Amino acid sequence: MSENKLNNIDKGTKGENVAATFLLQNGYTILDRNWRFKHWEIDIIASKENKLHFIEVKTRTSKKFGNPEEGVNQKKMSSLKKGAEEYLFQNQQWILIQFDVIAITMKKEEVEEIFLIEDVFF
Repeated sequence: MSENKLNNIDKGTKGENVAATFLLQNGYTILDRNWRFKHWEIDIIASKENKLHFIEVKTRTSKKFGNPEEGVNQKKMSSLKKGAEEYLFQNQQWILIQFDVIAITMKKEEVEEIFLIEDVFF
């Protein structure tokens, strides 16, 4: 595996850890992290106030390619929705659901900005 790819995996893991901490501090309960079914993956599945949240976490270390949330495209959201459908098939007790994005900008090891975008729909 190339050093650059390893750095991207490491950056993503750090971003997901930051996002999970942020969610816990804001009253969410983390149900699953990196939940997978076939080729679909959901970064974080959490609940708050009887609503199930499917959360995509996007982390960037610079704005060279735009803000982190700009990396969540139609294809990514379609994959997230397909994964969510399977999760809901396996966990049928949920009625209220929501798709969210957490955008994180980091400089070195420090969080520069964390931005929760709620109720995203494509």
